[in-house]
Amino acid sequence: MFPSSSVYSSPRVIPLLVLGFASGLPLALTSGTLQAWATVEGVSLQNIGFLTLIGTAYTIKFLWAPLVDRYAPPVLGRRRSWVFFSQILLAFSIAGMGLMSPSGNLAALAILAVLVAFLSATQDIAFDAYSTDVLRNEERAAGAAVKVLGYRLAMIVSGGLALVLADQWLGWQNMYFLMGGFMGVCAIATVLAPEPEVVAKAPSSLRNAVIEPLAEFFSRKGALTVLLLIVLYKLGDAFAGALSTTFLLRGAGFTVSEVGTINKIFGLAATIVGALAGGSIMARLGLYRSLMLFGILQAVSNFGYWVLAVTPPHLYSMALVVAIENLCGGLGTAGFVALLMALCRREFSATQFALLSALSAVGRTYLAGPLTPPLVESMGWPGFFVLTVLIALPGLILLRLRRAEIQQLDNAPEH
Repeated sequence: MFPSSSVYSSPRVIPLLVLGFASGLPLALTSGTLQAWATVEGVSLQNIGFLTLIGTAYTIKFLWAPLVDRYAPPVLGRRRSWVFFSQILLAFSIAGMGLMSPSGNLAALAILAVLVAFLSATQDIAFDAYSTDVLRNEERAAGAAVKVLGYRLAMIVSGGLALVLADQWLGWQNMYFLMGGFMGVCAIATVLAPEPEVVAKAPSSLRNAVIEPLAEFFSRKGALTVLLLIVLYKLGDAFAGALSTTFLLRGAGFTVSEVGTINKIFGLAATIVGALAGGSIMARLGLYRSLMLFGILQAVSNFGYWVLAVTPPHLYSMALVVAIENLCGGLGTAGFVALLMALCRREFSATQFALLSALSAVGRTYLAGPLTPPLVESMGWPGFFVLTVLIALPGLILLRLRRAEIQQLDNAPEH
């Protein structure tokens, strides 16, 4: 049965749209949008590739997640307090990026972007724990879809819309000021969001906050292969998207405004359909079958970039490819987020979700970012995008091997 409209209008689900938006806003500003800014100002391809290392904080955020589990500011509850103060600091840090430029002071800009990534990762730790704690089991698919929708909307605003604003209206620096203001507004939603119906107690000590979540997870059957699945499931997608903005500008020959308008903003409708359809499909097919279907679609959608690489630039073809990629990306990410939620116990949701979601960034940060430039230079854009389809296959094979364990998660009692 598809989730009813009452599930999507639940007071526990609705706030996740804005909080998901706040979670997604910084990532593009320190990756794709910063990449475009550096490209326009003539930064070398190799330096642009190394800018992807800014996302390291997302990979290692599990290291300080126990602090978020153990301690909390004395306002707004155990999870929301961390979300709120992270958002306030992010508002100022993102605006601060507008005081610099890639061509004039790339190193200083990169350092500030690292700070933004750290604060963003901290916000993600608390937000993911909050959404895991606040949602009922029957709301998990809808909640994951709404989180993804908010996140993808933020990627459009801080990606495509930001490019258009920077190129046509505000300039790059004023655009970053505006994005910092958006983050400040999101903090209001954090104040208004409800507390979980059952508030899990904080660990009695920092030692317990570190040891117990890991001991519980690794006591499960097949724990290591589940971790490997999380790394591999979206690896092909990560490689295809690592330099997608640079490909559309340099490789396919589109203008900055065309990329901003089509690659990001035009994908809005497909993103909405993908995210919300993902929640509905998961409710009907279950977690395992949905993940398999979404994973196959993600892999196949990478062929669209190959088509753009071997054909003359045309807005219609880019629009079609972007629509398919956003649709499949929305489906795949909704399923992936639901999987991470299902794997977490509420007693340890901050640390366990941080560990799992950080692992999902390993491929994007340490493999896709540094390896994509040399692969493109040696194979060319067309060959590279064919390779990304093959890179997606090991994750699908491992998913099939772990079928029984993942199917059990659908029927597991609420932790």
